[in-house]
Amino acid sequence: MKNNVIITVKSKYLADKSLPQKSYFLFSYKVNILNKRADSVRLISRYWNIIDGDGNNEDIYGPGVVGQQPWIKKNERFEYTSYCPLKTPIGKMGGAFQMTKDEIEFFDVPILHFELAANQELN
Repeated sequence: MKNNVIITVKSKYLADKSLPQKSYFLFSYKVNILNKRADSVRLISRYWNIIDGDGNNEDIYGPGVVGQQPWIKKNERFEYTSYCPLKTPIGKMGGAFQMTKDEIEFFDVPILHFELAANQELN
């Protein structure tokens, strides 16, 4: 819980949208962000590090999440679901969200790597 912002992620393999015979494995991941600070915060940008089962590494940077840069009030949460395709049935991803409380001071909230595994639902 860095900077009193708690991030949890739950991943799920989407078998009905995957094509294992073509090395296409699709995962969803649901992100829950809880603001335990005394003030509101805004999610400005995201960074993801994605590693597949072969050790291939990809870094992704972008503004906000799912087209938004949400403000999250004290003791409130913001949730969203997104997707990650892999060429292997296992992998992992982690990264950080850049946040601000006032558009002047910025801070990063790390997201520990979490597993992506076919035929399993993981926390």
